[in-house]
Amino acid sequence: MSAAETHAAEVHEIVRRLGLPGLIDVHTHFMPSNVLDKVWAYFDSVGPLTGMEWPITYREEEDRRVALLREFGVLAFTSMLYPHKAGMAPWLNGWAADFAARTPDCLHTATLYPEPDATAYVGRAIDDGARVFKVHLQVGDFDPNDRLLDDSWATLADSRTPVVIHCGSGPAPGKFTGPAPIGQLLSRHPELRLIVAHMGMPEYADFLDLAERYEGVHLDTTMAFTDFSERFAPFPAAELPRLRALENKILLGSDFPNIPYPYAHQLQALERLGLGDDWMRRVLYGNGAALFPQVSQGIHS
Repeated sequence: MSAAETHAAEVHEIVRRLGLPGLIDVHTHFMPSNVLDKVWAYFDSVGPLTGMEWPITYREEEDRRVALLREFGVLAFTSMLYPHKAGMAPWLNGWAADFAARTPDCLHTATLYPEPDATAYVGRAIDDGARVFKVHLQVGDFDPNDRLLDDSWATLADSRTPVVIHCGSGPAPGKFTGPAPIGQLLSRHPELRLIVAHMGMPEYADFLDLAERYEGVHLDTTMAFTDFSERFAPFPAAELPRLRALENKILLGSDFPNIPYPYAHQLQALERLGLGDDWMRRVLYGNGAALFPQVSQGIHS
């Protein structure tokens, strides 16, 4: 049995035991090959944001990466991509629209950057079918409260389009990471549907506070609770009761393919929290299906 087959068998055992139709993963990366090559080169070089060895487990061609997710039983996934400078977002959005068109199980993903034409291209992406946005405050190095984004946030709030946002200060703090900028953003746009990536690592408690305070705030599990992340950003055991109470607001995220361990390890790390099968069912499938109802509609049509 190949490594990929072993990984798939481990995933299927968890899915089978829980009686789920499959998984919904809101945090997977697909992007233009020249951009992804630079991302992988950064991880290979032990870049300053990570400062640690980070082997890419699923360094494969695009078609094979899509096939792997399907072999793992992932029913819907995203193409998380993000600009690091002005002028990049419209090009990335065009690529993502094309990727979603040829990959029907991908939730059409888009992104943004604070620039004068952001309002126009955010609206255009939504009109063209974007179902989720990705924002990376660490890589983009911008303030989410930049006034150039005000109308874009309003459009995203009005359309109830979820935004997966890397805003925690892990693996290294940025000028605009942490709970304070997001708290300010939500005070001005309280209807936003934000999915805080990586559970807000390492400011877990602060981002749980925001999820309790704002109806639209969710968190994704990406890399949280794994052996890899627990070494440098352990989730505080005292917060587990709050994690259980927020069972309707936690979504599976993996960071596939850029993970330094097998895909199944994220699921196993969630299981060992001991929060119960019902919690697991919501996180691995139910909450994603509620946030993206077209997924479950497609399964049952």
